[in-house]
Amino acid sequence: MQVNVSARHGNLQPGDQPLVVEKVEKLRRLYDRINSIDVTIDLKQLDKPMVEIKVSVEGSDNPVASAESNTVISAIDLTIPKVEQQLRKIKQKKTGHRATGIKHIEPIVADEE
Repeated sequence: MQVNVSARHGNLQPGDQPLVVEKVEKLRRLYDRINSIDVTIDLKQLDKPMVEIKVSVEGSDNPVASAESNTVISAIDLTIPKVEQQLRKIKQKKTGHRATGIKHIEPIVADEE
């Protein structure tokens, strides 16, 4: 899995990029078919940085989430649950729509009076 972190309108602080990569890599535990994750941090407004996360998923639509906050790390912390929810929904659609086999259905016994 490839993680790309990029910054617009400025540069990240030295310790932020490894921390962002570490937090975003945890998305892999939710869904195995993740190809890449793109994190874009917009520093146009330094008091409210915006973070956007795009996840490339094999065989499905790509989840996208964004959030603004006072710091880059808190914006990441707000964005990750949004992406997690979208990944859970994709996984549920892929795995949760299986029909119950006939042999697993309980027979209904009619009362004879």
